[in-house]
Amino acid sequence: MKLGVITEFDAAHSLPGYQGKCAHMHGHTYQVEIVVEGEVGENGFVMDFYQLKKITSGALQDLDHSCLNQILPNPTAESIAQWIADRLARDLEGSAVRLSSLKLWEGKNKWVMID
Repeated sequence: MKLGVITEFDAAHSLPGYQGKCAHMHGHTYQVEIVVEGEVGENGFVMDFYQLKKITSGALQDLDHSCLNQILPNPTAESIAQWIADRLARDLEGSAVRLSSLKLWEGKNKWVMID
């Protein structure tokens, strides 16, 4: 079974070597949809939403209100999504669920997805 949460964070970045407006420092409100998958346990949960929100918040705390260029060499939406997915996969190790998918919106109407 799958379950998910959606949250947001704000951050700034520039795209090194890019020819266009995004070469300059600018900011976005990113929206992240996290979906995990696992079996329903004896307690009736795949995972408690509270626990998933806590893990997600922990993974995003380094990104929120930061300059993403200080974390990633080329902070494209794709590399940001991969960074979050890697962090979540590590934080979920040992739990009964695994990351099923991650969708990252960069502002409105623009997104990348890891399945």
